Amino acid sequence: QVQLVESGGGLVQAGGSLRLSCTASGRTFSSYTMGWFRQAPGKEREFVASIIWSGGSTHYADSVKGRFTISGDNAKNTVYLQMDSLKPEDTAVYYCAARRLFIPTYEYWGQGTQVTVSS
Repeated sequence: QVQLVESGGGLVQAGGSLRLSCTASGRTFSSYTMGWFRQAPGKEREFVASIIWSGGSTHYADSVKGRFTISGDNAKNTVYLQMDSLKPEDTAVYYCAARRLFIPTYEYWGQGTQVTVSS
């Protein structure tokens, strides 16, 4: 059974930092793309960042470029999202997801972790 478990959310002041973790289990993810998404109250879920396990190619939403960094630790089957210079508008539930390479739909999702940035 595939599981994605996020952790690391919390409350932080504007300008602060948080690091989210997503640990994957239940299969080999070497041929997968791992992504982070977020959903704020009353808004649609939006893409934040992604990384290809093999090769490490990354992609970011314009709203987080230069502030967030996605990385992966293959040995630990864990993907990280380092979030710096946080803004109140970054407040949302953050979700980890996985999709197969060349398949546009994310197949697996975590339960989400809350990030709240106070002004």
